[in-house]
Amino acid sequence: MDGQLQVGIVGYGLAGRIFHGQLIRAEPAMRVAAVVTRNPERRAQAADDHPDVALHPSLDEMLEAGGLDLVVIASPNDQHAPGALACLEAGLPVVVDKPLAIDAAQARGVVEQAAQAGVPVTVFQNRRWDSDVLTLRRLIDDAELGEVVRFESRFERWRPNLTPGKRSEGTGPGGGILLDLGSHLVDQATHLFGPVLDLHGEVAARRGGADDDVFCSLEHESGVRSHLSATALAGAPGPRLRVLGTHGAYVVEPLDGQEEMLRAGRGPEDASYGVEPQERWGRLHRGDEVRPVRSERGRWDLFYAEVASALTDGTPMPVDPWDAVRTHDVLDRIRSDAAPTERAPS
Repeated sequence: MDGQLQVGIVGYGLAGRIFHGQLIRAEPAMRVAAVVTRNPERRAQAADDHPDVALHPSLDEMLEAGGLDLVVIASPNDQHAPGALACLEAGLPVVVDKPLAIDAAQARGVVEQAAQAGVPVTVFQNRRWDSDVLTLRRLIDDAELGEVVRFESRFERWRPNLTPGKRSEGTGPGGGILLDLGSHLVDQATHLFGPVLDLHGEVAARRGGADDDVFCSLEHESGVRSHLSATALAGAPGPRLRVLGTHGAYVVEPLDGQEEMLRAGRGPEDASYGVEPQERWGRLHRGDEVRPVRSERGRWDLFYAEVASALTDGTPMPVDPWDAVRTHDVLDRIRSDAAPTERAPS
């Protein structure tokens, strides 16, 4: 397609290859034109995935080569903000994989620099387009739940042992489950129910690495209370969502299937992408009355469609970067609230 936006991806691990690479490849208005990675295996994968891709060992070299319309930062968390700032300095729009930064001050610095430079920046908060979140939004809009009282959201796993060499589980800057999955949980909660008035946080590192067990309770200005959990130590994970309202409750057990589909190589070009089979639908509970609720199709692909529209037609980016700053403000407050009770494993 003539006139495609030329995209560079920095980092070609799980995020860069499986998420961003496949979603960009499925967007007709875009093509992956350049990839930054030093890893020989990943360089080979990038060349196989994207014909005629330019391979670079560093972001600086990719920026110097030029020819790009957009850069995606999918490197380790502590490199997100520095990478974004380098692109903004070069005048290039940026998509930053979540989290935008390692704390609120760093995130605010990126967004302020983007505003000053007049260059668009957005954050890949793809789980706003999860099937369960889209379905919940429909139920709220249709008044099926009445007034929402409590929003329970979980990313709970059973991984009792640290993964050798996994950077995100280490104690260096940018590691830990609070920044990783916590950024999704907080973004979903505030996107659905608005700003946070007060909170309680619990953060622990129970396996000897970075924090791996997080719980927080958020009191939204809207009156909704969010209970958010992310842990690697759930031998019996709870439901993905449980949302209590004055007219009933919505319960979803499994995680949205889009990540699993992308890992299996089934991207948005596949007609079944994002479609949840009936056995995975959530259920609406009203006491003894329980019925399945048709799940909306998961639409992570809409993220890059909206990015393309923003760059070509001047429409808003899919995620306001100031939303990411506000998410970091909440994450920082959770960590601060939990700090007096954090303890090393016995």
